[in-house]
Amino acid sequence: MRPINKIQILIGVIGLSFGSLVYLVDRPPHQTYFVCSSRIDISLFSTIPNLFGNIGYNLPAFLHVFSFILITAGILSWQKKGLIIICLSWFSVDFAFELFQKFNTWPLKIVPDWFERIPFLENTAHHFRQGTFDGLDLAAIAFGTAIGYWVLLVTNKAERRVVS
Repeated sequence: MRPINKIQILIGVIGLSFGSLVYLVDRPPHQTYFVCSSRIDISLFSTIPNLFGNIGYNLPAFLHVFSFILITAGILSWQKKGLIIICLSWFSVDFAFELFQKFNTWPLKIVPDWFERIPFLENTAHHFRQGTFDGLDLAAIAFGTAIGYWVLLVTNKAERRVVS
């Protein structure tokens, strides 16, 4: 196993930061879990003009899958076959979470009651019950997966050149 790929992790963290910025600036605070549950007012929704425009509706779906692919791959440092597994795994998770916002009967049946007592998990049922399905989010997830895989290939080559 190779050492962690810091470039991939950094790109992933930057992607997550931009995704968070969408929620801080372009979304009302009551629509965002980490903003409305914060003890301090971190929302910039009414303070800063909309930064992302229409792309801001689907950018978080793209950035979530893209960023977690890069962070996971950067930590695990797998070869090409492993990178495909990472990409398909995150694609499946994000795709399922989006799709289950539309077809929420099944996931609402299997979310255990004890999730309500665990930070971050307590929002799971609410996500499926109140979340809004968007077909463009599915496209953004697919695109984020493809771009994520491409960035992995490029950064793996760059990392090999640095190490050599």
